[in-house]
Amino acid sequence: MSTGLAGQGVVVTGAGHGIGAALAEAFAAEGARVVVNDLDADAAEQVATRIGGIPAPGDAATAEGVAALVAAARSALGRIDVYCANAGVAPTGGADASPGAWATAWDVNVMAHVRAAELLLPDWLERGEGRFVATVSAAGLLTMLGSAPYAVSKHGALAFAEWLAASYRHRGLRVHAVCPQGVRTRMLADSGPAGEALLARSAVEPAAVAEALLRGIEAETFLVLPHPEVAGYYAARAAEPDRWLDGMNRLQQNIDRHVGEKGRAQ
Repeated sequence: MSTGLAGQGVVVTGAGHGIGAALAEAFAAEGARVVVNDLDADAAEQVATRIGGIPAPGDAATAEGVAALVAAARSALGRIDVYCANAGVAPTGGADASPGAWATAWDVNVMAHVRAAELLLPDWLERGEGRFVATVSAAGLLTMLGSAPYAVSKHGALAFAEWLAASYRHRGLRVHAVCPQGVRTRMLADSGPAGEALLARSAVEPAAVAEALLRGIEAETFLVLPHPEVAGYYAARAAEPDRWLDGMNRLQQNIDRHVGEKGRAQ
């Protein structure tokens, strides 16, 4: 695989566990110099030690946290060539989700990307090159039953990634939106009955997501689909939205029945 990543400076947020750790490992294996960020300082240290990277624990969502991370990464790497906005949260609930859950989902899943891009773009556009990787999830292309904050914020993350690519591709910016379905991480384990019903059966390991991203970088493709079947679902959603919504509603009814049956069995 010819990714051209050897020697490049890479930042991965949320890299202490799951997809982020797998991305950090994959970039390091390609010869990149990797800054490992996570709120969990011990996890960031452990991953950095394992891959020969640089730990930079902290909050990669707030304006202050993003600024501190970018400054630390530039100090350690000299320059940032690739930024992976991977950290994410998936609060459950619908329209009744708390204001705090909505605010956190928007802050971590969308505004963290915007804040990082604001700091990275001037240097990237001046140099005529840079790479922004957004871990979006198939929820950004489709939806996520059981979590309105997650579904809505991931649509926002995809929209921002698309906007970046459309606005700056001619100036050397490369953007990738990574959109897996189920991945065997703590987030899937915590996703409740909807996540179990929709995602568990076809879930892949985090390493498969990292491998798909490396292929996407090699091919310079915007959408990175570790589950190729998502392309068909996305096309069906656009071509026949009412039929697609009927299908999703049937899935919701199945989830409701599953939850009811579990409740009666207890």
